[in-house]
Amino acid sequence: MTAKRKRVAILISGRGSNMRSLVDAARARDFPAEIALVVSNIADAAGLDFARTQGIATAVVDHKIFSDREIFERAMQETLLAQEIDLICLAGFMRLLTPWFVGQWRNRMLNIHPALLPSYRGLHTHERALADGVKIHGATVHFVAPEMDAGPIVVQAAVPVLQDDTPEALAARVLAQEHRIYPLALKLVACGAARVEGVRVLVDGAAPAPEALLWPAV
Repeated sequence: MTAKRKRVAILISGRGSNMRSLVDAARARDFPAEIALVVSNIADAAGLDFARTQGIATAVVDHKIFSDREIFERAMQETLLAQEIDLICLAGFMRLLTPWFVGQWRNRMLNIHPALLPSYRGLHTHERALADGVKIHGATVHFVAPEMDAGPIVVQAAVPVLQDDTPEALAARVLAQEHRIYPLALKLVACGAARVEGVRVLVDGAAPAPEALLWPAV
């Protein structure tokens, strides 16, 4: 008997480009998760239109009509439970989540961040990386913790920082890697290959990492 696919909700606030990569990946018959719901706190978020064209259920929970964050999140929680959601993926969801909500989805909620965490938490990651003169930048998929951009790391991808890079050029290369690693992370979590032990994520069957990364490769 084949395992039942995990039901995934994607939370967005805008166009949701990472949402599209997850939807595309989940079309594969052997992918262990299905995108069952897209939720936005913005009624006219462009990503909602895309989800509807793909036949995915959508919901809007407008944060502005609630008196505080936890009341908003409790309304969102009701929507998620009604759809029997197993896992959540944040994809450009521009709301800080309370410890209460994070606790409801402990080790079942993923986020993608455009930097190699724990470096460059927060916003403007590409500008900050260029200002610091780093040679390697990238993206991280991690489980969500109450602290912003924390939580055990599932997958990371690195890109070189080029001598003439602009924030926009660097962001484009990082985004291409985001679209690769988010579906991979969801697959690992949904099939049970990735598991949290303490502050680390262990992945069954993962290939050993190279001893070192060298940049430039001379």
